[in-house]
Amino acid sequence: MPLSPEQIREIEEQRSTPQPTLRAVSPGMEKHLYTAHEVLDHGFVRVIDYMGDDAAICQAARVSYGKGTKSVQNDAGLIRYLMRHWHSTPFEMCEIKLHVKLPVFVARQWIRHRTANVNEYSARYSILDREFYIPAPEHVAAQSVVNNQGRGAALEGEEAARVLEILKTDSNRAYDHYEQMISDDGQQGLARELARMNLPANIYTQWYWKVDLHNLFHFLRLRADHHAQYEIRVYADAICNIVADWVPAAYGAFEDYRLGGANLSGRAMDCVRRMLKGEEVTQENSGMSKGEWREFEAELKG
Repeated sequence: MPLSPEQIREIEEQRSTPQPTLRAVSPGMEKHLYTAHEVLDHGFVRVIDYMGDDAAICQAARVSYGKGTKSVQNDAGLIRYLMRHWHSTPFEMCEIKLHVKLPVFVARQWIRHRTANVNEYSARYSILDREFYIPAPEHVAAQSVVNNQGRGAALEGEEAARVLEILKTDSNRAYDHYEQMISDDGQQGLARELARMNLPANIYTQWYWKVDLHNLFHFLRLRADHHAQYEIRVYADAICNIVADWVPAAYGAFEDYRLGGANLSGRAMDCVRRMLKGEEVTQENSGMSKGEWREFEAELKG
């Protein structure tokens, strides 16, 4: 179960006592408050709090008070201009605080995005639950032969079953030993801060993660990309759905210019110009390495 009974009771209590406010409210985001969106087998993402909306981005860009006389259409155009020209500070005026439950190995990837505030569940003080990420069979894949940090073809049949059985057995064995080490059982148990080091990287942890919209877009640009590892990409996809409801104009511009756009080098732009003139351009006469050319072709083919 992604949410514990205690968390469910806490959420129900919070949702039953709404408070009046004079601050900017995003109707799209309000429906996400205290709602846990399930991710992977035991994980979730839920919105705890947020600040700002599309209008707040425009307000910061214009350095004015209130909504003024600008229309929604003008605001959308301004947001697209800001995104197109990489103006970051107006997007920093919006913030979101998320409660995320995720496997430890995903958290170690995630924490590389250092422009956020994080408070993680402490296994020094509390006992971790017996919850491990075990991939679905279709996500059990071999090592890629062209990408040292990626997957190749999915394993099938007996080989996939063998790997899944190893993951389940090893995870439960490690947790059995964890329980034995922290158990009193007639004598003083091992300190939790020491016993936790025996737990595998696929055990679940939880944290509160607060970030401004500019840095969240940077996170999503990398982690919602199809090249990102599946286990973190599904969290990014869930957050994308939330952000699209929160700041629809900003997310639309982000989706167009960042997720759906491409950054081309000077050499790549030169190749595009030559192609438009009808010139035949190959890797050999492009000035690019084989790796650069392969990525350039992939961008053009979409």
